[in-house]
Amino acid sequence: MTENPWHAAAIAMFAWWFFTGIILWRVRVADNGDRDAHVMSVLLGFPVFAGGVALAHFSLADPSANGTYMGFLAALALWGWIELAFLSGVITGPNREPCPPFAAQSDRFWRAVGTIAWHELALIATLVGLGWVSLSAENPFAFYTFALLFAARISAKFNLFLGVPRINTQFLPRPLRHLPSHFRFARLNALFPLSVSVLTVATALLLERTLNSDMVGETTGFALLTCLCALALLEHWFMVLPLPDEKLWRWMLPTAKAPKAIHSHTSLHEDANGL
Repeated sequence: MTENPWHAAAIAMFAWWFFTGIILWRVRVADNGDRDAHVMSVLLGFPVFAGGVALAHFSLADPSANGTYMGFLAALALWGWIELAFLSGVITGPNREPCPPFAAQSDRFWRAVGTIAWHELALIATLVGLGWVSLSAENPFAFYTFALLFAARISAKFNLFLGVPRINTQFLPRPLRHLPSHFRFARLNALFPLSVSVLTVATALLLERTLNSDMVGETTGFALLTCLCALALLEHWFMVLPLPDEKLWRWMLPTAKAPKAIHSHTSLHEDANGL
């Protein structure tokens, strides 16, 4: 594949948009299907996870640009399947009930943790596994990519819990209709400035590594990570700025079937974010 870092950044941006769209499309199709459609999505998608494991394995000993792309795509495949399993309601958490509208913050926090516990454990287990096999590897970019996705997603989840003006609910499927009740609307929270500051600095540091690395594989890898980190920063700003980001994917999704009536405290402003 191309060794040009600007081409690598463009590939990362396309991968972010494309893989997010594929997951949202599959979840919407399953949501319009029968009660077992979501489980079938996860089972049919398991080869993607297996392919990610294989790509990660082959990338470890290949420090070239091709090996870096393999590691990057491996991380996206692993992450994408786990996200599909979460959105399908297969790997979520023990709590599947809406949060009472006037619950204390500590109670809301533990209820929120209960809605995503198994999903977070799956991500942590994958992160630890990639980190372990990458300890002495010539090419650790599968781990770097997954770690960046994990850190950015944890930051986003804490901001959603603490409160932001725009909440991501438009593409949530039937199995996760209880999830928005654990979020909170607020003009801003104390964590948000720290989150965007850290992501901004991280993007700048990754860009510096891209421009100053002497190895082609590292240059390609840091270019991919720079773009991915910048996109994570953009997703955080989507929680605050009134930008129609849902239009990036809405056009490619089938029309959703009319949902059954749900409790009013679970109905939130609709928005969308990427991977």
